[in-house]
Amino acid sequence: MLPSKTLAMVQTDINTLEPYELEIPDIDEDSAILQVEACGICGSDYEQLAGKLGTPIPAVPGHEPLGIIAKIGDRAAKRWGVDVGDRVAVETMLSCHHCSTCLTGKYHLCNERRIYSYIPLKEQHGMWGAYSQYMYLDPNSVLHKVSKDVPAELAVIFNPLGAGFRWGVEIPDTKPGDTVVIMGPGQRGLSCVIACKLAGAKNIVVTGLEADAEKLKIAKLFGADHTVDVENENATSKIQKYTEGGADIVIDVTSYATKPIAEALGYVKQGGTIVLAGTKGFKPIENWISDWVVIKEITIKGAIGVTTSGYQNAIRVIEEGKVPIEKMHTHNFKLTEAELAVRTLAREVPGEESIHSCLIPEF
Repeated sequence: MLPSKTLAMVQTDINTLEPYELEIPDIDEDSAILQVEACGICGSDYEQLAGKLGTPIPAVPGHEPLGIIAKIGDRAAKRWGVDVGDRVAVETMLSCHHCSTCLTGKYHLCNERRIYSYIPLKEQHGMWGAYSQYMYLDPNSVLHKVSKDVPAELAVIFNPLGAGFRWGVEIPDTKPGDTVVIMGPGQRGLSCVIACKLAGAKNIVVTGLEADAEKLKIAKLFGADHTVDVENENATSKIQKYTEGGADIVIDVTSYATKPIAEALGYVKQGGTIVLAGTKGFKPIENWISDWVVIKEITIKGAIGVTTSGYQNAIRVIEEGKVPIEKMHTHNFKLTEAELAVRTLAREVPGEESIHSCLIPEF
């Protein structure tokens, strides 16, 4: 039976999360209540906590929900094709689904979109994030069924792995035989390795920092052919050697670092493609020489978010169980340990190295 209240971790100030009890609302025919099994933690969770995103405060964070349908309206059940007891992965974005952008299939770019985790507590019931035992599912949500045979902490990898398929394969159109350089071995960089390998890339190079040594080892487990420590090796020279003159595709998933964008121009081959998926806090790029884009006829593409095909590919791979994604998952945290989870991922907890982690609410 659905309880009347839910425990949620609420961001009440910059760098502050506090436990709240929220009233679980009645739902209409078009919405639902999700019992949260797991919420993935990524770099943007840290940015939100630190106040770098300018998101509303107070709010319930958590934009990577996996859970069980606890209550659902009749129209919502028919529209989503799910019912009480089904396990679902919830897409991050809430788009309008009727504007010209949505109708062309680019619903993730909807001008009216909202994002779970970034909706203020004062709006309606406030249950807009997955740092909670239960969360509200808006009528504009997009859901995907997920097998209950997969442990929750692995099933919730659907979000970063979905990004790997979209950023690493769909956007650059990665094909069999391509050479790919992936800059940044975090959970989304590693997910790009998995996706590119499954797409048939013949040569994958992953770059990282000295502190990323363990992550670079995991990159090789997932199919990377070479890794480069950009702090202790001549990255451009190594990559030119490993790729025999430059990569077909370079994917930047580093966060806040601007240097990799300029360096990517030296990694990509003539006529190649650079995908920029790591945000830089609106900082300018030093040593950016646009002439190389012209002279080498480089295509540069931006990447934001994940769409249905990326999520579906990720869930398929997770359910098949052929890729050892458990090598990426390092930590489970209780709901009340949300701040610890975020700070562990951000390397603010000595002696701990988090790659993929999640919150597992207790009931």
